[in-house]
Amino acid sequence: MADKYEILKRYYGYSAFREGQETLIDGLLENRDVLGIMPTGAGKSLCYQVPALMKDGITLVISPLISLMKDQVSALVQQGIRGAYLNRSLTERQYAKALQNAAQGIYKIIYVAPERLESSSFLHFATHADISMVAVDEAHCVSQWGQDFRPSYLNIAKFLGSLPYRPVIGAFTATATEQVRSDIVKLLQLQQPVMVTTGFDRPNLFFSVMQPKDKMSQLIDLLRSRQGQSGIVYCSSRKRVEEVCAALNGSGFSATRYHAGLEPGERAQNQDDFVFDRCKVMVATNAFGMGIDKSDVRFVIHYNMPKNLENYYQEAGRAGRDGENADCFLLYGKEDEATCRYFIDHTEPNEQMTAEEQALFRKKEEERLRQMIAYCKTKDCLRGYMLGYFGDSHGNDCENCSTCIEKKQRAVRRLAQRILPQKPQAPVDNELLQALKVVRLSFAKRAGVPAYVIFTDATLIDMCRTRPVTAQQLLSVSGMSRTKCDKYGEAFLRVIREYNPQSQRDKMQAKGFDGAYTPWTEEEAARLKREYASGLSVKRIAESHGRTPGAIRSRLKKEGMTE
Repeated sequence: MADKYEILKRYYGYSAFREGQETLIDGLLENRDVLGIMPTGAGKSLCYQVPALMKDGITLVISPLISLMKDQVSALVQQGIRGAYLNRSLTERQYAKALQNAAQGIYKIIYVAPERLESSSFLHFATHADISMVAVDEAHCVSQWGQDFRPSYLNIAKFLGSLPYRPVIGAFTATATEQVRSDIVKLLQLQQPVMVTTGFDRPNLFFSVMQPKDKMSQLIDLLRSRQGQSGIVYCSSRKRVEEVCAALNGSGFSATRYHAGLEPGERAQNQDDFVFDRCKVMVATNAFGMGIDKSDVRFVIHYNMPKNLENYYQEAGRAGRDGENADCFLLYGKEDEATCRYFIDHTEPNEQMTAEEQALFRKKEEERLRQMIAYCKTKDCLRGYMLGYFGDSHGNDCENCSTCIEKKQRAVRRLAQRILPQKPQAPVDNELLQALKVVRLSFAKRAGVPAYVIFTDATLIDMCRTRPVTAQQLLSVSGMSRTKCDKYGEAFLRVIREYNPQSQRDKMQAKGFDGAYTPWTEEEAARLKREYASGLSVKRIAESHGRTPGAIRSRLKKEGMTE
């Protein structure tokens, strides 16, 4: 049997596990229950997929997210793993066929909606199948104190009790307060679980709170400086989604919309348009996003303040899942407080709660709102405030949020001393990157999957930096599995081999620039945009970067930002 490291490289293209993954994988392989609390983009799915491939029998993944199931199964198929999903998106005939295949042991990993656990046909399958492991995704949904409580999750323990033997259980979530964690262990009946909390910090995300007089003008400015990038704009109501989407399309942006008031067919079409990059901007209520596995979302903008930090962290966390830099902006207005209080006051009573519990829940919601408002008004580090809310710790200056940058603006000399030089990286040749994206898109269209299912942007960027010319060299690229190397590798290698290998520095010197020219790294360019967006002057930005004001203006123009 292949060991976990061989599985990791063969199917996922990585040489080492991320923080927390190996501990959870080892726990499941030792038939111990586990609880993993890891931020979005930290690789939770790999924690149960790797042991699923190493164990005998079938792994069931319980998830409430239809879109996530589709994306995950598409990714499994591309990796050479047999998987399926069972949810309401299937016709009766498709569902029956998938269940028949499952009973024959064709699938190694099966995603199932929690509502299906009560289906007589599914129960018949489950009680006769060799189910070795059950993974519960979005496990916080089991708690009535969580922000996404789903009564169907309360049936999971009953389902597990109906099986002829108890499989090992893995529970995973990105957000959980101490009370919610306790509920997960209790309600899913986890037995002395291995518990891993890797921390909630997402260092690649820049956080900013703005209080603009004109939100629409501010939104348009933010989008203009991010033309061509994929992003989400969250609004508090269906009406606001319609207004914002219409305004953006009227201003020349490629935007679509998503909210519960649309017909299911239109919602599905709009979601596909965003996932497949036919529309770059999704304007939506919080009904959109759970389970969207799109890894190259470069920004999330909240046009309105959410009603709690749990929702905000989860929604903002949909940016930068590939580990590359991404921006999270919150446009705060006093009127947002009244809107949030209205939603709290008009929340439908939960029939599974007593009157006393309802009152306690209402009090908890009001406290969450106060914390959210305090976040919007704090003069301290935004990252530190948010991490503290979740019981995590962080220093007083993250150097990657608007309040920390504003402090630097007030003390620019201190800024120049405190910003440490970035670890040098080979510059990314954008022309080569675009050529690789064309190849990726052709494979994606052929397979009928989003481009990031073939390879993430991070993998293509690593190809640009390392310039592999042999299959063996290509296997060293981050995210390059053996399966995908065999399937797609030669086409990408051909592009790299035929591309002019002269470096950006050589090109600039050939055009008459002296050796003092320093290429812009992606990290420095991202920092430049954040500093400029925060209001820092060109002169002060130049001082902090060690470049001339002219070089800063030139780069701002190239990035689509003007002084």
